This record gives sequence, structure tokens and C-alpha cells, in this order.
Amino acid sequence: MNIETIRHGLVAVLLGGESAEREVSLKSGDTVARALESAGFRVRRIDTASRDWLERLEDVGFVFNVLHGPGGEDGTVQGALETLHLPYSGSGVLGSALAMDKRRSKQLWLGQGLPTAPFEELTEESDWDAVLERFGKVFVKPAGEGSSIGMAPAATPAELAEAYLAARAHGTGVIAERFIDGPEYTVAILGDEALPSIRLEAAEGFYDYHAKYIANDTRYEIPSGLDAIDEAALGELALAAFRSLDCHGWGRVDVMRDLLHGFQLLEVNTVPGMTDHSLVPMAALAAGISLEELVTRIIAESLRAWGVR
Repeated sequence: MNIETIRHGLVAVLLGGESAEREVSLKSGDTVARALESAGFRVRRIDTASRDWLERLEDVGFVFNVLHGPGGEDGTVQGALETLHLPYSGSGVLGSALAMDKRRSKQLWLGQGLPTAPFEELTEESDWDAVLERFGKVFVKPAGEGSSIGMAPAATPAELAEAYLAARAHGTGVIAERFIDGPEYTVAILGDEALPSIRLEAAEGFYDYHAKYIANDTRYEIPSGLDAIDEAALGELALAAFRSLDCHGWGRVDVMRDLLHGFQLLEVNTVPGMTDHSLVPMAALAAGISLEELVTRIIAESLRAWGVR
């Protein structure tokens, strides 16, 4: 199967879904669908919140998955598509599941010697004073959510307890990692290539859901201001992190730089946003890749990964 076979068939764009990122997924899916149509593909938009979404795949030749968060980015829908023997965009079941689980991602990176902030899992029995004594200020995160949903910094036991309860409300495990005081970067991955890095700076607070998808005063620096050596090192680190989780096709790796100028891995996104605020299209454009070429190359890279699997 190749890209021309797909072009002469029907591509389903999975969007929406039922996660906390539904609204973003609807926007991302519409962007992808319009770009595919502009690139000459026949497209069917399918909202997986509909009960008949599986039946609507019967005459489809390829699935472009733009479902963000649990249910779409965690290996669940990937497993369903594998069962149907339908090729799809992005990472497979294992890579999707590992990347969605921040706790296991970090455990794997630490085991491989890749740099990431020390952390621990929080429970109701956690000693908040002891956690802060070990790490100092921390950042609290749901282990299985995306788009910075449910995240918050904490520097006191009361803040930590409050942040834990807020993160736990998202129905996944909760982790606290050492707070990194430095700039944030993101690196888009396309096949075996790291695209130009982007430096992110929210006008207020950290780069949260509001800064990502709503605010118009978030600053994106591309070129990111890194010199050639640091840019190459960051790209190599992003590719190493991506490959270590068995990810394929396309994605995005988020990184912080600490006060000693070392890069620290945050997470891998296997179905990054594709809205007008999103970073992968921005990085692609900086590399001279149009949106139409980007979605076409994602299909081509995903087919190559599908063939290997």
C-alpha cells in the first residue's frame, strides 16, 4: 500500500471523541480534513462520540486519527483499528499507550539515561511535607491527560494537597515532578526528522490549556534562539525520547531547559494539536513544509510504520 493507493480511496478523519480535549480535537480534525481535501484526498469526517463510528469505517482505506487525550491517544482506538486491519496515522498501540502515561514514560527515560526531572507518584497517603523536602517546588500532573489539563505548580503542603485533588479529578494516576525553572521548548517529529524547535512563553503563568488554545498573547519563538549545537542536541534528544517509547510517524516532544542549561524531557504527544494555535504546523512551515504537504507526509510515514508493524 502506498500514498497513491490511499489518494484514490477514502480517508477517514477521526475527530471529537469524548475526552476533555474534545473541542480541540474537533478543530484539529477540521484543519486536517480541509488540508487533505486540498491535497486531493477524499475525506470522511467521523466523530467517535457517535455510536455508529465503527460502521462508518467499512469502505475506508486509511484512518487519520486526530483524537486527543484518553480514548484516542492512549492506544485504545489504535487497538480497534488494528483489529479491523485498517492502516492509521501515527504511533501503534504500545507507543500510544506509553506516551500517554507520563509516569511510565519517565520511568523508561530514567532507565535509559535520558534526562527528565525526578518525580514520584502521589496518593492519598502521600506525605506532602516529605515530597516537598525531597524535591522542593513541584509540578503536579495527571499521569494520563494531555494539553496541560489538571496541571499546577505547588510550593507548600496546602498547595500540593490542592493540586493533587485537582489532578486526581481527571481519573488517572497523579505524579509530582521537580519544578524546572527555565524556558520551555517543543520539537515536532516527522518520520525520522526533528523539525525546527519552538520556544514557548505564556504571557502569564505556565504554558497551560488556555495559553495553548485560547490566548492570543502566548509567544512562540521560531527560530527558538538556540545556537546550532544546542538545536542539534535538542533535536537528537527529542528523537531519542520519541523512539524510546516505540512512537512512529509523527508527534511532538516537549522539553524544559533548566538553570544549568540542560534539557529535561516533559512528555511525548503522539496526536499533537493541529489547530490554528498549534505547534506542529508552525514548525513544519518553518521547515518549508505546507499544511497540505505535512498531512500527506504524515500518511506516508505512517504507512511505512504500518508496514514494519
